[in-house]
Amino acid sequence: MSSCGVKYKSVPYFTDLPVDSALHEKILNQTILTIQKNDILAITVSSLNPEASAIFNMGTTSSLQSNTAVNVNPANTANGFIVDQDGMIQLPLVGSVKVSGLTITEARKLVQSKLVDYLKEPVVGLRLINFKVSVLGDVARPGVFPVNSERVTVSEALGMAGDLSITAVRKNVLLIREQNGNRQYIRLNMQSKDLFNSPYYYLQNNDVLYVQPGNAKYASVDSSYRNVSIVLSALSVIALIISRF
Repeated sequence: MSSCGVKYKSVPYFTDLPVDSALHEKILNQTILTIQKNDILAITVSSLNPEASAIFNMGTTSSLQSNTAVNVNPANTANGFIVDQDGMIQLPLVGSVKVSGLTITEARKLVQSKLVDYLKEPVVGLRLINFKVSVLGDVARPGVFPVNSERVTVSEALGMAGDLSITAVRKNVLLIREQNGNRQYIRLNMQSKDLFNSPYYYLQNNDVLYVQPGNAKYASVDSSYRNVSIVLSALSVIALIISRF
């Protein structure tokens, strides 16, 4: 039983940080979110002509519903513009605009430049509305979590899942990432401060974190099954003895 228990030294995070002094370092690895295929973009447009702007406001269903005469491209939904397999979105009047690989800011400026020919002094708002990460394994609340900002870190994602269970293996958190037609498998160590400088500390859309359960987790489940088996066997023996008398 003692060999299957959780040792305290395997529980704390970032154990290689100094305990008696503050450590300062520059953030050099912050990753800016880029738009990928199958992303959904909410685009809101305003200009000196609100009626003409309404056709572009796919991110706000109320603006579309208030103008029933607007003929919306069926390739788009009331929730936003879908980035197709060529990395394009289809804007009414404008046509195809390539946005994959761009940051949100770059895509916003590009769309705004495309609308100058159709609207007077257009102002464009653009955001990613299907940004989500999944956290599985030995955490308090595994699940799929939407992200409302353009930035989420490994630490924040695990926090959304209720943190690691005490039995989780902190040195072997698996990040699964699909990007540009490739799938990556990256091992992360939650006990090392090097995580903060990792190029994978900042998560991307559709990233999956899998937290491996430790031996203690299995031992607790295994002992439960054994205990149930012993109890059932004992009850069977007692029932047999009673039936004899």
